[in-house]
Amino acid sequence: MKYFTLLILYITLAIGDTNLKIATYNVENLFDLEKKGYKYKEYKPYGKSLWNKKNYKTKLQNLSKVIKDIDADIIALQEIHSLKALLDLRFTLKQKGLYYRYYSIANKKHTAIKVAILSKIPFVYSKELVVSPTYKFRNILETKFKINNKDLYIFTNHWKSKSGPESMRIVSAKTLVNRIKEIGFDKNIILLGDFNSDYEEYIKFKRKRRLNDTNGITGINHVLKSIKQNNSLSRTKYTQNNFYNLWYDTDKVKRYSYIYRGKKEAMDNILISQSLLNKKDIYYVKDSIKNLDKKYLFKKKNIYRWQVSRAKIRKHKGKGYSDHLAVMANFKIN
Repeated sequence: MKYFTLLILYITLAIGDTNLKIATYNVENLFDLEKKGYKYKEYKPYGKSLWNKKNYKTKLQNLSKVIKDIDADIIALQEIHSLKALLDLRFTLKQKGLYYRYYSIANKKHTAIKVAILSKIPFVYSKELVVSPTYKFRNILETKFKINNKDLYIFTNHWKSKSGPESMRIVSAKTLVNRIKEIGFDKNIILLGDFNSDYEEYIKFKRKRRLNDTNGITGINHVLKSIKQNNSLSRTKYTQNNFYNLWYDTDKVKRYSYIYRGKKEAMDNILISQSLLNKKDIYYVKDSIKNLDKKYLFKKKNIYRWQVSRAKIRKHKGKGYSDHLAVMANFKIN
């Protein structure tokens, strides 16, 4: 069956359907209703917080609406609690007519939330990169695809939040770079997910002493070497081990996926290797990056996140989506 699916994929691509949409979406705490596993207090099932079957189903339906509107061929997900939660989301999507046959989750470390991937396209393998043995860091998910006999590597990330200093995000960045050195910087590589870092983090965090414990060095800009690749005219001048952040391919006002205290931020990013900038086997479609900014995803001037009361006992209201917007980009396959 696997070989039959691959054959169908090759035939589809051969007749001209060469578009490939890749997206990333932080779904904001999709916890299952199983009593096992570490959960945040407000997500303990069937308690006073009202995390119950009704609200769980509503959350699944709402997220499925968003993901169906994205309609990506491959979508990276963050803040998935378990394989059970991922499969429930996948089943809800199938009911809505969007079927992701292939899936994987970074499930080896028992953190409360994890990264995962859903795909319409079969992958060669999917494995976890251990950032650190401590529970302060989430594992990165590495997924390898082979499309028209060309390799494509996708790394799904969820770096440490701004509750921790930049040195913690650098640990994740270095884990990525060490693995990419083994693969080769000349390969087709996509780094995406919630980096908890702006595309110009090195500028925006300098005055924040609580975050800047690295003397101005950032994971996303310095370790991944995206700091100089800031416009379409100069980006090909840099060496193969520089990654290009696709946010530079859209207007500044559109470069955001998160709103914090009224300020728009680009916490979710898609970065690509140099080979994906050249119009050869697999390549990025210029100016195609965007966030999903449908009207229903906003409430007044804020993103319409999943609603939980701020009372002493936090209670789920059964409304809203996520505190992040999805980010997507298009690629072509020759």
